[in-house]
Amino acid sequence: MTKTRVLSVFGTRPEAIKLAPIIQLLEKDSRFESFMVVTGQHREMLDQVLSLFNLHPDEDLKLMTDDQPLAQLTASIFAHLDPLLEKYHPDWVIVQGDTTTAMTAALAAYYHRIKVTHIEAGLRTGDKWQPFPEEINRRIISTIADLHFAPTDLACRNLVSEGISKDDIKVTGNTIIDALNQVIQLPIPPQIEELLNKKDILSGKKKLVVVTAHRRENFGEPIRNICTAIRTLAEKFHDQIEIVYPVHLNPNIQKPVNELLTGIANVTLLPPLEYLPLVHLFKNARLILTDSGGIQEEATGLSKPCLVLREVTERPEGVEAGVLKLVGTDPARIVQEASLLLTDKAAYEKIAHAANPYGDGNAAPRIVQILFEGN
Repeated sequence: MTKTRVLSVFGTRPEAIKLAPIIQLLEKDSRFESFMVVTGQHREMLDQVLSLFNLHPDEDLKLMTDDQPLAQLTASIFAHLDPLLEKYHPDWVIVQGDTTTAMTAALAAYYHRIKVTHIEAGLRTGDKWQPFPEEINRRIISTIADLHFAPTDLACRNLVSEGISKDDIKVTGNTIIDALNQVIQLPIPPQIEELLNKKDILSGKKKLVVVTAHRRENFGEPIRNICTAIRTLAEKFHDQIEIVYPVHLNPNIQKPVNELLTGIANVTLLPPLEYLPLVHLFKNARLILTDSGGIQEEATGLSKPCLVLREVTERPEGVEAGVLKLVGTDPARIVQEASLLLTDKAAYEKIAHAANPYGDGNAAPRIVQILFEGN
């Protein structure tokens, strides 16, 4: 039997996490030959996930440099990926989500007349500037892809409304739940257990609030506003909460965060965390504040109330289900909504027990089977 040749191309931590359950299955399935190319769009954070999920790329392009412009990154991916598509000549190229790596890989595959399958297809905000550049990246991928794996019915409807045949769309759930279910079974890392004990979280004396904010559209005044809200919350609940913020390495985030939040007694700034400790931090959190797309899904999967520090989200299912709440970057609004969830038990329980709209943790096996049938 001729095996189906599949080339997965990714470059960031979220892509690696969401592709890991699929790649793990492909590598064990005798019907497939599976290859991996990583661009290194997120270097340190990507390497951590590769190790956690025991993924061993066939090619590592190592393309990321400090403060690299999007145009330069895109050009580099094209130039380095092109000969690899000739080398591996896959039946399918798999891309995930909406990164510059995913968009460029899809277009490069199209140039070679190689079929493209898009994991987590159909997410939309309707605003090409939010998130930037992800909204346009995923729209481009959708025009190229031959097979669209939509995580939800809403994502499927988005694609159909854009003229994509429903026969080419499969609703599978989101693979983030598959990955989360793997990782949450692993023991809590000692450094996280030590931190939570030191900050009186595990004893129940204090509530943990976890913050992640790093998106490009929040550079400048928005991130400063977010930090102002964190300061206010820390002061308002000074003996009741501990705020832990793993800070992205980008200097556009590092500078304002360190300037505005260093030295506050109940605010702990950490370097970026590996995925395993981050998941256990979320597991022990009372509340999560984030501008990340994937963390919106992870918070939902862990039944943790989540305030989304953005004006729009491509994951409105979580908002509709009641587990996510859009609050933007206005300090007063962030403080108001966070305070409600920290003090009002009924408001908290309503969100914490909302249904998870992102799937049952079996998206990866569905995708692998459909991919084989679609070859």
